[in-house]
Amino acid sequence: MVIASLPSVAQVWDCLDTIADPEIPVITLVDLGIIRDVKWQQDQLVITITPTYSGCPATRVINEDIVSALNHKGVKNLRLERRLSPAWTTDWMSEKGRIALEDYGIAPPEAKGTPARCPQCGGDDLERTSQFGSTPCKALWRCKSCLEPFDYFKCI
Repeated sequence: MVIASLPSVAQVWDCLDTIADPEIPVITLVDLGIIRDVKWQQDQLVITITPTYSGCPATRVINEDIVSALNHKGVKNLRLERRLSPAWTTDWMSEKGRIALEDYGIAPPEAKGTPARCPQCGGDDLERTSQFGSTPCKALWRCKSCLEPFDYFKCI
């Protein structure tokens, strides 16, 4: 009888890095920085997740996507732990994720709390039109150069 081997922690991280955020499909959960830890405890895989904010509406879908992806890798004994402290911060986003956001048309978070440039034309003459964008973690801005609106991922 052949016993299938369970994936290594590195293989699990690679798998998680293929799961897209349900609200922003160009960034993975790993690049978003919400996967905090991956470890085996005997034969149980424990994934620690910190949502972007405690009321994030995508949390249920994210959990389902993680379970589904890891089930396909042969992981059946899985526990998802939600960790709210320390709170998620945009500092945890990867550079690859920030570039993906901008390429998609969403200005990535900036330490100063405002977008550096328009993700459409690169212009820097910008105005905020609404504190809230298409999701609670984004604000709506407009470029005065190209006149295009765009989301800005708020710095948290």
